[in-house]
Order: sequence, then structure tokens, then C-alpha cells
Amino acid sequence: MIQRHLGPHADRAYALLRIMAGLTFSFHGVQKILHLFPGKMPPPAPWTQFWFGGIIELVCGLAIAVGLLTSWAAFLASGQMAVAYFQFHYKIGEFTPKSHLGSSFFFPGVNGGEMAVLYCFVFLFIACKGSGPWSIDVALGRQRPA
Repeated sequence: MIQRHLGPHADRAYALLRIMAGLTFSFHGVQKILHLFPGKMPPPAPWTQFWFGGIIELVCGLAIAVGLLTSWAAFLASGQMAVAYFQFHYKIGEFTPKSHLGSSFFFPGVNGGEMAVLYCFVFLFIACKGSGPWSIDVALGRQRPA
């Protein structure tokens, strides 16, 4: 029943998902590169990796949000989040059964990797589906409107 009412708005809801996921992802890059937003910063990685990660988050996040080269940007962002999960959250060999923080438990709810996993699969979906409505790709004729 609800599908009948919400179904006609699926393309617009997808565009909102793409825009909000891209913007929130880009905020992580702004935080890493420009240090503008206060908050908990992740443990420092080697500065080059941290800086390049911030560049990818900022550029790909904005590209996804505006719908410019969306599939490529989302694919790169998805890969970065997969690497982030396995490098920073699921650390093999650092198992500490008495502490859930910093442990190597596989499950994202235990190791703090929920956002990395969620971003990874949302961006993989966006890479497969394309930019959708309200995008520069559609405006430039690179993709057919929904």
C-alpha cells in the first residue's frame, strides 16, 4: 500500500540520497584537509594517506552531490571506504577479547566501522545506478533522465 503512494517519488528520493550522501562524505574531507568542523578526528594515519583520503572525500563527495561523473566518483569513494574499513576497523591480529574498542571483531557494530560499510555500499549502489535526476550529468546529456 505504501509503495503505491511513495513509488512515484522513487527517482526524487534517490536524487536526495545521492545529494545527501555526497555532501556528508565531502564534510569528512573538509574536516581532514581544512580542519573547519570541530569533532572527533580519526587516529592519524600517515599524513600522506590522511591527506589523499581527505582529497578523495572532498572531491568525490562534491561530484556525487552535484551529479558530475557520478558513477566514477561513487566507485572511487566506495573503494576508499572498503579500504578504510579493512585498514582501520577490521584489524587482523589485534584481537583483545576484553575490550571492544580497537578490537579486530569483524562486525561493524563492534569495531566502529558502521559508517565505512554503509558509505561503501551506498556509493557502490550509486556507481551502478548513475546520477539520476537533478544532476549535471543529465543536464550535459551524459546520462538519460529517469
